[in-house]
Amino acid sequence: MNRRHVLFPCEGSMLTGTLDAADGEAALLIVSGGNELRCGPWGSQSRIAAALAARGHPVFRFDRRGVGDSEGPNLGFRHSGPDIAAAIATLRAQCPHVRRVVAYGNCDAASALMLAGGAGLDGMVLANPWTFDETSGDTSVETQTSPATVRAHYRQRLTDPAAIRRLLTGKVPVAKLFASLRRATASTTTPSMLARDMARRLASFDGPVRILVAGRDRTAQEFIAQWDVLGHRRDSRIATCPQASHSFVEPESRDWLLAQLTEMLAR
Repeated sequence: MNRRHVLFPCEGSMLTGTLDAADGEAALLIVSGGNELRCGPWGSQSRIAAALAARGHPVFRFDRRGVGDSEGPNLGFRHSGPDIAAAIATLRAQCPHVRRVVAYGNCDAASALMLAGGAGLDGMVLANPWTFDETSGDTSVETQTSPATVRAHYRQRLTDPAAIRRLLTGKVPVAKLFASLRRATASTTTPSMLARDMARRLASFDGPVRILVAGRDRTAQEFIAQWDVLGHRRDSRIATCPQASHSFVEPESRDWLLAQLTEMLAR
């Protein structure tokens, strides 16, 4: 394994990245979601990098400002465009033979890539984009969740014997249950400002895009509900892994994710 750590500047701060080097002309930039380190949840990003590098694709992942080993203030995913741009420039400088850079991000990392409009990239793989609007007056995910997502959630729960047992044995908070059911009966979904901004900025990107959806993930379900209302009901760029949870931790889900990334890099 040819893996090394790289320091690079971003608006006066020094950021830390990890490069898995390879000879291929198509490279992957992994953008971390939330405040996760560049190794990813359960080391998932490290494993993805090793697997793709073994197939000939350089992979670069990094900690944005204020996270992990990187300096500076943590400004959140909405303001991580400069961090992403600096990482792209560093990847290209470290691997001058690379002709195409594809980025992968899960959750709010996908949202950050969309908000950045894919600037400097040749393709994007966006998994379970985050559409809950923390800048609204109500920061509760439960009350922001669309009726369509709530209905999908309960359809899924009704097929789970463990969930039914919890309900029958009184282990489900009744007040919260009734509030969710009332929300499920509403007829309309109003897209968040964040979802609108993501759609508008993504429309400015003319490179290939693949949107990955984990079938068992509430964040993904909410994205689909918002995306439908914004006029993308039949978006051919969407691919779904029905059995996957949010981080694609199941063995078959990991294999599916790796296949999607490999295909995008090979385009």
